[in-house]
Amino acid sequence: MENLAVHTDANNDMLSYEDFRTEVLNDYKRAIESREVSLLGRREVLTGKAKFGIFGDGKEVAQVAMAKFFKPGDFRSGYYRDQTFAFASGLAQVQDFFAQLYSDPNIENEPLSAGRQMTGHFVTRNVDEQGNFVDIGHQKNTASDMAPTAAQMPRSVGLAFASKLFRNSAVLKPFTQFSTNGNEVCFCTIGDASTSEGHFWETINAAGVLQVPLAIFVWDDGYGISVPKQLQTTKGSISAALQGFQKKPDTNGIDIYKVKGWDYAGMCEVFEQAIQKIRDTHIPAIFHVDELTQPQGHSTSGSHERYKSPERLEWEREWDCIRKMREWIVDNEIAVNSELIEIEANAKKYVRECRNTAWSNYITPLKEMAANAISLIKSTPVNDVESHNDLQKIAHELAGNKEPFRRDILRALSLAISTVRHSSAAQELIDHKASLLEENARLYNTYLYDDGPKSALRVPEVKAAFGSDAPFINGYEVLNRYFDQLFKANPLVVAFGEDVGTIGDVNQGFAGLQQKHGDNRIFDTGIRELTIMGQGIGLALRGLRPIAEIQYMDYMVYGLQPLTDDVASLHFRTVGQQSCPLIVRTRGHRLEGIWHSGSPMGMLINSLRGMHVCVPRSMVQAAGMYNTLLQSNDPALVIECLNGYRLKEKLPQNLVEFTVPLGIPEVLKEGDDITIVSYGSVLRIIQDAAERLEKQGINCEIIDVQTLLPFDIHHSILESLKKTNRIVFVDEDVPGGAAAYMFNKVMEEQKGYKWLDVAPRTITAKAHRPSYGSDGDYFSKPNAEEIFDVIMDMMKE
Repeated sequence: MENLAVHTDANNDMLSYEDFRTEVLNDYKRAIESREVSLLGRREVLTGKAKFGIFGDGKEVAQVAMAKFFKPGDFRSGYYRDQTFAFASGLAQVQDFFAQLYSDPNIENEPLSAGRQMTGHFVTRNVDEQGNFVDIGHQKNTASDMAPTAAQMPRSVGLAFASKLFRNSAVLKPFTQFSTNGNEVCFCTIGDASTSEGHFWETINAAGVLQVPLAIFVWDDGYGISVPKQLQTTKGSISAALQGFQKKPDTNGIDIYKVKGWDYAGMCEVFEQAIQKIRDTHIPAIFHVDELTQPQGHSTSGSHERYKSPERLEWEREWDCIRKMREWIVDNEIAVNSELIEIEANAKKYVRECRNTAWSNYITPLKEMAANAISLIKSTPVNDVESHNDLQKIAHELAGNKEPFRRDILRALSLAISTVRHSSAAQELIDHKASLLEENARLYNTYLYDDGPKSALRVPEVKAAFGSDAPFINGYEVLNRYFDQLFKANPLVVAFGEDVGTIGDVNQGFAGLQQKHGDNRIFDTGIRELTIMGQGIGLALRGLRPIAEIQYMDYMVYGLQPLTDDVASLHFRTVGQQSCPLIVRTRGHRLEGIWHSGSPMGMLINSLRGMHVCVPRSMVQAAGMYNTLLQSNDPALVIECLNGYRLKEKLPQNLVEFTVPLGIPEVLKEGDDITIVSYGSVLRIIQDAAERLEKQGINCEIIDVQTLLPFDIHHSILESLKKTNRIVFVDEDVPGGAAAYMFNKVMEEQKGYKWLDVAPRTITAKAHRPSYGSDGDYFSKPNAEEIFDVIMDMMKE
């Protein structure tokens, strides 16, 4: 604690004593401000002004020390206790924090998420309002936070890995708006208890193998909610448990540092040297920040006095990091007690002012909205005393609510409308309620997808062009030629996954292309689907165009969490401020095996709202979808057909120019008697059944939906149903899966039920996993005979 060599930049120049003193006192002020934010924030929850609070008290000194070495171009990938770091690095302001605590939906007041995320979740723009990437290489950045524990870990690999590509890939050197020679570090933070998650261990392993500039800070306050770390972590210490990962001169691995969370000077010294080493060498490091405290417990949901002993609570009071920093400042005569008292008073005053301003900004419009509703309800003309009295009572109850929510106002309007529903006077109330619903839909229900210039749905269709001598080649060869041309045309595209590099993927779509375009652009990964997705997310956030491969669709489950919690919700939870144009490539459907032939489409489309889900039946169609997606900022999953790689297809002339529009079904065969809706591999089985039905005089219309998300945006399936009056939905998912989804879309949303002559049908796989072998496939999934029989029965009704 006697080390005074505190540096504020990485140029190794010693500060003058006055500069040093000023910097120390500024850091102390930031720590006091952040502690006051936590204390006042908890109070706001307990008094009912906010719903829930989870704060960073006890971590302040470590985070101000860490923030000193966070530079423009760097990325933070953290969790919900990083408020001090956000304040100290300029990623957020105190007033922003309180606006988020109150869930203010006005982005001018709450720029972090417009009220869509709970407190402590930060964001910086990576795209402008037109969807163009901003100059992230010269600003301090943070990926948008998530609440699931350790969810930030996978993408941290990708955020750091991008620096490695920018440093080592010649074709990326011109993109200086994204990187300065790969000098950027990803600062990742995690609570000690969350290191028990598999996400943490897979990330540590991937970072150690890849050797990327990743700095992981573990905040260790001794507990995971109520469970002490001795019951969480082997040896009771994450740094001890990780010793086998320690980098040695002749190995890859990570550097491991252990510091005390109350030791300001010691942390500054270690962080400065270690983070500069990470920048220079791209060797990742973990900082085990031990002996931290949690003065207010885990969250506002309960008290830590329930599970901490009196001795532990007394230790936490004595070793509180701010108390220890204050003692260090006084002991080393950096400032006297009166100066610190003044700093503390001013810091607390500033935080209270920020809180008051944030609350006023939030509540004033609501009070005005309530007043307007009250006035309208009171003045609504009615002809009977009872209705008049009921309206006055509704208005009085709303007026008595001094801190109304929008829901309170809409409920009052709804009650008033019910009271006068048979009167012409109801119309003004109805119109006012409708306008409020429309306004609030914009605040709460927008930005799931990009609807601006970079929307995938705005990409113009370009038809595939075929020469008179166009060759018929295998589907995998179509993709191979496509990817070859794509990598020549777009230097930002990278592709990776299990077996993608050296052998060119298991189905040879990238065969020979690593040798041609380099192992910085097409490369192998370990068997680790979670962090393959994380690599893709991080690269996409940093301006690259990654194609991240999951070898088989069955294994999407391993990588699903970051896709559903991070990618799919990103545009929504950042109110369009961040885009993640990740393409996930996989393959599936029929392969005659219990593990490699799954089609869990219902699971995917219902967990990936916010991504596009493309289900091409052919490789030419897949190439057109890739072209569409690469012109947009929307993330997507593309599922190629496993049994289509060796089917012959005609090779287009304009491989990297033609596009397939998303959400537009294609009619593969016209017919008048029945509409069959499907996608992917099963379409070939449907065509077989349709040929047999044709011989029975039944003319089928076969529709390929092409994408499940989005689905038939122009309702063209309904137009087919109006013609045939019969419909059947076929897919390889379990009962109630994607077929039920398509059924819902057409029958309910498109109101297809109005045009039915007979009950609609779904034909799906069985509820169990597909059995092995050709007969297992035949009896587990839809077959031509089953489709033939179902349609014959429908035609008899």
